[in-house]
Amino acid sequence: MAIPPEQAPVAALLQALAGAPPVETHISAVFLGADTVWKLRKAVRLSFLDFTGLLERHRTAWREFELNSAAAPGLYRDVVPVVRRPDGTLALGGEGAVVDWVVRMARVPAGDFLERRLPDGLDPVLLDGLGDSVAAWHAALAPVDKDQAAALPQVAEGNVQAALAAGLPAARVQAWRTAVLAALAARHGWLRDRTARGFVRRAHGDLHLGNICLWQGRPVPFDALEFDEDLATIDLGYDLAFLLMDLDVRAGRPAANRVLNRYVARTGDWDLVTGLPPFLSLRAMVRAHVEASRGRPTEAARYLDAALAYLHPALPVVVAVGGLPGTGKSTLARALAPELGAAPGALVLRSDEIRKRLHGLAPEQRLPESAYAEPVSRVVLAELCRAVAATAAAGHAAIADATFLDLADRAAVARAAGDAHFLGAWLQAPLAVLEARVAARCNDASDAGAAVLRRAAASDRGPGGWLAVDATEATAALAAVRRGLAAQA
Repeated sequence: MAIPPEQAPVAALLQALAGAPPVETHISAVFLGADTVWKLRKAVRLSFLDFTGLLERHRTAWREFELNSAAAPGLYRDVVPVVRRPDGTLALGGEGAVVDWVVRMARVPAGDFLERRLPDGLDPVLLDGLGDSVAAWHAALAPVDKDQAAALPQVAEGNVQAALAAGLPAARVQAWRTAVLAALAARHGWLRDRTARGFVRRAHGDLHLGNICLWQGRPVPFDALEFDEDLATIDLGYDLAFLLMDLDVRAGRPAANRVLNRYVARTGDWDLVTGLPPFLSLRAMVRAHVEASRGRPTEAARYLDAALAYLHPALPVVVAVGGLPGTGKSTLARALAPELGAAPGALVLRSDEIRKRLHGLAPEQRLPESAYAEPVSRVVLAELCRAVAATAAAGHAAIADATFLDLADRAAVARAAGDAHFLGAWLQAPLAVLEARVAARCNDASDAGAAVLRRAAASDRGPGGWLAVDATEATAALAAVRRGLAAQA
């Protein structure tokens, strides 16, 4: 959609400042200067917004600034008027009649937008930082009392109309409608409970890879949906689901799984997996009809396929991975998780991360020895089993990652799996191998050193009734657990 003729003089001014034509979307024109970006809202009326009035462009420009500046200090600089001076010329700021409003931002290198990094892959450190950033954004939001159980079916119906208008196959769209409405109806009570527990907030609303960049060395969301408070007042799981879906389709399931697990490790909100099938599906359908309306049928079909697939998740499975420090439990769990259960793969419920969260720390921060006293460890195990039970009951896969030295702990996690298929895997390797691995650790949630390893080895009860896995070589260990799961299927 072109810049409206009445805004052509403003666009000419901004293009002169930037030295290049704008990058355009259907609702804005973004002018990229050497170190400054100017964003102009187009004076257009669409089904979901009306920017034809100057007051609304002013209001939403300030709302954009206010929503985004806290998460990315310095990225959003200010909102400035375009004025007509007494001599009739236009200027950015200063005295004169205001003819338009512009959001002024810092210029971000093109390679620092996450979607630009997709061809080269998103590394684990970046993905963990992304999970941290979204968790921090969500933690700063205030709960809102909104009946999302009633709102989400309306959102689904709106997507049906948009999909049909964009030319997506009517039979597949109607099949999606039936399935997504059924999935939402099945979660009606859960959606209301989430609202009561404070998980509905005025969130980002448009949290896909195109709206995340590196800023001051860390990934941050920007360009939160500013023009419709209702569309952005949603369950935090639904907000996160846009990012998870986008990662799943564009970067691959391991990337989406990593971000999900990091987010849950920081927030403790494993309950969100209950809503992921319809949440992911709704987000995929949005992308499907947007891509179709842009004349990109291949991309539209890919997202439509995903929207339908998310509503038919695989059955849950619970895997408990135990062993001495250094056996590679967490490495194996992370590699296995994307392969298990519903999208985007199993929750990895790691006792070390739970312990850090209960103490208010990030996973990589160290705890004092007192945090590993037996009473504390009992609390951690109880929380781990509670998370496993809730995740499995929700129909989502889980991997419980702990030492499980005590046979009673192994029995407890097996009970927590409930009716889900369960496999206990006991990892083992020569002590010299384990000592070398523990000594080489850095930036890890485990605080176990050589002394802890030796004390644990002295009380090693062996595999018991669990699958014994030689963990000397990580790839072979993963293959052994896969075989164990296949044999029990």
